[in-house]
Amino acid sequence: QVRLVESGGGLVQPGGSLRLSCAAPGSILGVIAMGWYRQAPGKERVLIAELTNHGTTTYADSVKGRFTISRDNAKNTVYLQMNSLNLDDTAVYYCNWVTTRDGLRTDYWGQGTQVTVSS
Repeated sequence: QVRLVESGGGLVQPGGSLRLSCAAPGSILGVIAMGWYRQAPGKERVLIAELTNHGTTTYADSVKGRFTISRDNAKNTVYLQMNSLNLDDTAVYYCNWVTTRDGLRTDYWGQGTQVTVSS
């Protein structure tokens, strides 16, 4: 199965910004939604931002107003702009694309990228 390619994680101070990128190495047809999840140490992976093929965006309360999900169709890439980062944003971030075909859902995942917020 195709593995999405993530980049942009790293170490940042509280209040700083990072932009994550997620690209598909080839064409993925039938994408209905693109999203970003994160998993903090000892916690479950949770959805924090989602962009549907209709352009609707949804954010978890914990990131609303600070994070922005967007896409560049020409580059087949989805982004997560993260501003005003705080210690609670430290986690491994995963991108996720969802497709449907003949009623069957398929999820594509990135390898995960570490974001560490620390002074």
